[in-house]
Amino acid sequence: MAQLVRIIYDGYRDLMDNKSDPRVNNWFLMSSPFPTLTICLFYAYFVKVLGPKLMENRKPFDLRRVMIWYNLFQVIFSSWLFHESVVSGWGGHYSFRCQPVDYSDNPLALRMMNGCWWYYISKFIELSDTIFFVLRKKNDHITTLHVIHHGCMPMSVWFGVKFTPGGHSTFFGFLNTFVHIIMYSYYLLAALGPRIQPFLWWKKYLTALQMVQFVFVMIHAFQLFFIDCNYPMAFVWWIGMHAVMFYFLFRDFYVEAYKKKKSNIAINMRKEKNIEDKKRQRQQPQSILNDFTEKTNVNDIIYANQYKMATGYISDSGLRNRVFIDNRGFDE
Repeated sequence: MAQLVRIIYDGYRDLMDNKSDPRVNNWFLMSSPFPTLTICLFYAYFVKVLGPKLMENRKPFDLRRVMIWYNLFQVIFSSWLFHESVVSGWGGHYSFRCQPVDYSDNPLALRMMNGCWWYYISKFIELSDTIFFVLRKKNDHITTLHVIHHGCMPMSVWFGVKFTPGGHSTFFGFLNTFVHIIMYSYYLLAALGPRIQPFLWWKKYLTALQMVQFVFVMIHAFQLFFIDCNYPMAFVWWIGMHAVMFYFLFRDFYVEAYKKKKSNIAINMRKEKNIEDKKRQRQQPQSILNDFTEKTNVNDIIYANQYKMATGYISDSGLRNRVFIDNRGFDE
């Protein structure tokens, strides 16, 4: 057992010390994966268990102004990250078919590496999205998709910065920061209040854009299975499978949030129509009676006390029948 532990530890040290990019080893949170893993696990525990428990008997916080400034910051930050990815690579220096990692001290390579680290830090900032839900007691918004997406991303990006801070896989960050510019712009407008919300009809298209993003990432990553490229295949699988997982999670969310909701609305409308039809059917006899009363002279109406009743027999069938005789024309 001790020997097995030693083998695992030696393999871990070899991976961290000899296989990683030495340029980032001394950067904040880059020496070991465990601080990042701890933060991710605590995040999941807080938003699903601890946070809702702490807020159970408290009033929800009014964070409208905080969220306006937060979303504005995210729009600006995402715009800067997108600009850095364009300038340092994806604006013309990088190949969309095959882009190895530049481990040199080339200024553009260092700029891309720096942008990758800040993209990693952005994933911690984005955890605030869920924390705001907890503090506002919007627990129904804390979906499986939301927790998995935000909880996995810091750890996933950590490996990218540690081993491949540049090159082919940064295409994910290039697309993702662009989508986040649009996404946080939507959240910013939504936080401005009810006067703006009627104009935010395009929310479902934002979810569709996120799914398109993951399709592009899958295609871009998995093309290296058919191209000879000096890029670690482990990260091709890592990025590609993340895109597959998130695509299906977002697709399920899209179906649940929009298509099923639309179907439920149609079903409810049909139910309401059936209820109205039944009400009309129950009211119809009374309506007919009212119409008859309005159109009939009161002197023509025959009341029960104006009848005389006699009983007779029909000889061929033997049945007893009651006969009502109009008594109005006779004197007592």
